Amino acid sequence: MSTTAPHAPAPRDSAAAIPEHQFETPFADALRSLAQHDWQRLHVPAHHGHAENAPGVANLIGAGTLRLDFPMLFSNADQETWRLVTPGRRTPIMRAQDLAAEAWGASRAWFITTGASGCNHIATSVVRGLGSELVVQRSVHSSVIDGITHAGLIPHFVYGSVDAGLGSSHGVTAEQVEAALAAAPASAAVYIVSPSYFGAVADIAAISEVAHRHGVPLIVDEAWGAHFGLHPALPVNAARLGADLVISSTQKGAGSLAQSAMLHLGHGPQAERLESLVDRVVRSYQSTSTSGLLLASLDEARRHLVTRPDRIEAALASAERIRSLVRADRRFRDATPDILASPDAIANDPFKIAIDTRGAGITGDDAHNRLLRDHRIYCELSTPAALLLLIGVTSPADVDRFWEALQALPEAAVEPERPIALPAPCERAMGLDEAFYAPVELVSHNAAVGRVSADSLAAYPPGVPNVMPGEVLSAEVVEFLRSTAASPSGYVRGAADPELAVFRVVAQ
Repeated sequence: MSTTAPHAPAPRDSAAAIPEHQFETPFADALRSLAQHDWQRLHVPAHHGHAENAPGVANLIGAGTLRLDFPMLFSNADQETWRLVTPGRRTPIMRAQDLAAEAWGASRAWFITTGASGCNHIATSVVRGLGSELVVQRSVHSSVIDGITHAGLIPHFVYGSVDAGLGSSHGVTAEQVEAALAAAPASAAVYIVSPSYFGAVADIAAISEVAHRHGVPLIVDEAWGAHFGLHPALPVNAARLGADLVISSTQKGAGSLAQSAMLHLGHGPQAERLESLVDRVVRSYQSTSTSGLLLASLDEARRHLVTRPDRIEAALASAERIRSLVRADRRFRDATPDILASPDAIANDPFKIAIDTRGAGITGDDAHNRLLRDHRIYCELSTPAALLLLIGVTSPADVDRFWEALQALPEAAVEPERPIALPAPCERAMGLDEAFYAPVELVSHNAAVGRVSADSLAAYPPGVPNVMPGEVLSAEVVEFLRSTAASPSGYVRGAADPELAVFRVVAQ
């Protein structure tokens, strides 16, 4: 199996010399330099960088941070301001994005301040520029479905594997993508997710080969793998494996501020034909008063990841120690073998630790809530059968604190086998965009059964849509969504009300 796409730089060996320019942070430095000048600020944001103008905000983020809160405009005057600080033909943000592209082995990178959800809206709009149909993994994030709906695309779904025991959705195989493209030859792109929420890594190299053989680009939502490819102990990232456009939620695993993300462009003919279109769509979605703080955090996160392999190794060691303790424990079980047993999984993210609680005398949800309430330990996710931890790629965990708290959880008489009854897909009655933009009405949850949903409804975690606009609400889906909403650790994105007492349906 190929691990590196043509023309894509290989991941850097942690022992190799770090390029000197990767220690630079052009945009973050420019922002700090701007804040040192005695400006009379007569522009947005209205606090003008002074704590006394917004004391509550300053209390939240600090007076120093408030001074750094410059907008990133696109006027000539603004570009001249940046050149006062850093002379040269390329602006600091351009140079920062160049460094990010180099770090992730991409041909180009864009900094995005609307999160991976915003990246998915951009990517689906790009697909619309190529055609009206696409092959897409059914268990994509709800923002992908929103983007498909808004762009008026026709999706041809590929159904990924599901672990009903753990309550997790994983990925798709190259064979499934091949079959889907053969059945829907008018598709203009392939859109998949890797890694899954639980850390299952799909065979991106094989899937990209299939997509390219059919003459279409591969788009990968790598939101949960923003740290991939930056250390030899981590899976190779999608841009290096042949993906043409990659969504990277830098804040999730790589340490930038919340709501910051990147788009990476791959290499080769399909990526080249996307570049101009991606650039134009990014400009149409990005705010003209983009947060300089979010952009600077992406610049700083990239530098920290590339230049501190020791921090990555310390975090890896802490994750492995937790796994070792779980493997040796009498109550809890390491669920990594379950994840790797999925037919699509060729590797797993070592920073995602899935702990099976089915033999521990406690549900995953109860363990999650007790760790929060009694020990102030905030885990990433729980299902009735499992607890999922996320270790930051440069953030070693306090293993002893976590392990002592886990061992302190009570053991009760709980049924050991609790497979999750994930609802079956609903029957489609209308197109996504047709239903989304149709006249709607609110009906009770009982009356909603058999009606056409106007909303994309996704149980969180993990945010995979359980019903889409235009699909007929089944009794099974309605009950599943209502039980999720009633759970202390879950909610349903897109719902007309938090408890799902009513549903928004297409008016009859």
